[in-house]
Amino acid sequence: MSIIVTGAGGFVGRKLVADLLARGNDVVAVDTVLQALTSADALTKIEGDIGDTRTIGKAFDRGCDGLVHLATVPGGAAEVDPAASRRINIDAMYDLLDAAKAAGSRPRVVYASSIAVLGDALPQGGVDDTTPVSPKMIYGGHKAMMEVAVACHSNRGEIDGVTVRLSGILARPKGPSGMKSAFMSDIFHALRAREPFICPVSREATIWAQSVEQCVANLIHALSLDAALMPSTRAVTLPAVRFSMGDLADEIARQTGASADLVSWRPDPALEQAFGTQPPLATPAGEAAGFRHDGSLANLVQRALARIEEDGA
Repeated sequence: MSIIVTGAGGFVGRKLVADLLARGNDVVAVDTVLQALTSADALTKIEGDIGDTRTIGKAFDRGCDGLVHLATVPGGAAEVDPAASRRINIDAMYDLLDAAKAAGSRPRVVYASSIAVLGDALPQGGVDDTTPVSPKMIYGGHKAMMEVAVACHSNRGEIDGVTVRLSGILARPKGPSGMKSAFMSDIFHALRAREPFICPVSREATIWAQSVEQCVANLIHALSLDAALMPSTRAVTLPAVRFSMGDLADEIARQTGASADLVSWRPDPALEQAFGTQPPLATPAGEAAGFRHDGSLANLVQRALARIEEDGA
């Protein structure tokens, strides 16, 4: 298969490209910077802004069996600059859908959406497939708009779309990410380095998350699953492990040999509301379509620490 991956130079994109190549696919990688990707005969690199239709045109030059759209202006950055979010998260995304439609092959389009489309506060009795889309953040609103666009183009027979709503993905590289949820990854780096960490949500804060390995496995599954397994919206919330931040700190400390006492708790009410009050999660539609989570918090932490080690090497 010939697969286009936008956001290919990012945390998830790099892993996805490597796994697609290992499976024998031809990959067209698109991002503003791609120097982290190792060259391969089956890999075409296109460095450019997806807000430029010329970049999108180059990506589709060789046709397209599938498109995985990861490129985004993330939540925190979108709140600071809504115009940039609109340019990339809406306008560029719609141009990608038009290019996929023009390819004439009704390619599978896998759209990486977000649980931000569900809004906050979430119903504390639990979230399931009937929970309405009700975004509050600019990022979630723009993601929700494009979920509808994917469904519309699919219903018209122009593309074959699958939208997957991602929760937290652990553990992202250390450094600025533009994500308000970065603390979920930062705690890994701090404890691994035996450094103090001030957590901006409480010990009791509850989170949904998955490892990057599980996320990529789900994205690859989305490229080939039978679309009949998807709901009419073509969108599912991916299964995730739910845990408290205190349990996460304890498990990271256990696996790294660090002291959990390095973590102090200084909750920010806004962050707690947006990211630390995630209720029980039921994802029967996603599971019926073949998507999976990491199985346990211990497995998730083990995979996340292994990814940090590999990235560091």
